Amino acid sequence: MVVFFANRANLQSKRLHDRIRNRLSGALEDVRRRRAEPREAGPFRVVGDVNPRSFLGDGTYPVTTARIEIGFQLQTETLYEHYRFNWVEPERSLLVGWHQDGTHDELGPVHLQVNDGATAVDHRRAQFIDSHPLDVVEQRLNSLHDAVSAVEWEQDRPVGLDTSASVVE
Repeated sequence: MVVFFANRANLQSKRLHDRIRNRLSGALEDVRRRRAEPREAGPFRVVGDVNPRSFLGDGTYPVTTARIEIGFQLQTETLYEHYRFNWVEPERSLLVGWHQDGTHDELGPVHLQVNDGATAVDHRRAQFIDSHPLDVVEQRLNSLHDAVSAVEWEQDRPVGLDTSASVVE
């Protein structure tokens, strides 16, 4: 486990996303920083390609390509950063990820979300991590296997999250 002692108030967005890119370069392929799209919060995203069978340790996983997308918005109206940490499988139109943002206040500051394409099919309260963004990345990366495994499927479409999974509060 990596522990970060840093003044979060002095974080700079481009530098943070470059450090996330550097951290993921060993675990993922073709890791790159890109400018965020207009609909996305924050100025940057880090995107890396991954072979789910290798990454998840499951030789029978139904797809062989996925990507991880991470983005932080440092200046927010709250006392903490906003972020999105997503696992995306284009072939199955799956997105599962943690979103710490100003949406779904009834679930608390962070939720785990499952999308079927552009449609959100489930939102669940998730653990709030009050820590440096690089520590958040590390903890979410360590929990990613459980989050992907918690997705429930019907007729080859994602329909929600198994509420007994450890990543769902």
